[in-house]
Amino acid sequence: MSAQSVEIALVKAGRTKIRYPASVVCDDGTHLVVRAPWAAPGVRDFGFVRFEPGDVFTEHYWRDRWYAVKEVTAADGTLKGWYCDVTRPAVVADGRVEVEDLDLDLWVSADGATVLRLDEDEFEASGLADRHPEAAAEARRSLDTLEDLARTSEAFTTLLRV
Repeated sequence: MSAQSVEIALVKAGRTKIRYPASVVCDDGTHLVVRAPWAAPGVRDFGFVRFEPGDVFTEHYWRDRWYAVKEVTAADGTLKGWYCDVTRPAVVADGRVEVEDLDLDLWVSADGATVLRLDEDEFEASGLADRHPEAAAEARRSLDTLEDLARTSEAFTTLLRV
């Protein structure tokens, strides 16, 4: 596939949370990889990592999996780690990639030593389990799968191979 631009749209609770342009790296019909600069304004300090202007995100989306994985590098090319979002499978059409964020996240440090489950309280508060119990169960399974893969670094890097 030739280099092309797509718009990434992250949807949460029925609203578009953020949208930004990205360049397609590859797309095999199931696994889409794009690259984009840090899209939010300013610096976002999570305590365990800082996202800041100049950072580059290589983002992996799947049309058949309930997660997305974003490899984060600093402006100088130093790997910061991977931010993983539990989402519904990506919908890719008409130059747009739409993913529905289901609140659960995972952070994996560049050396693989730190694996953090994030936002489980937000997930519980979202009410997804009451409204859509099957989707909530799939989201929890996906977070468990990502964590298991992250704790086996070879499996995690194989997941991201293009």
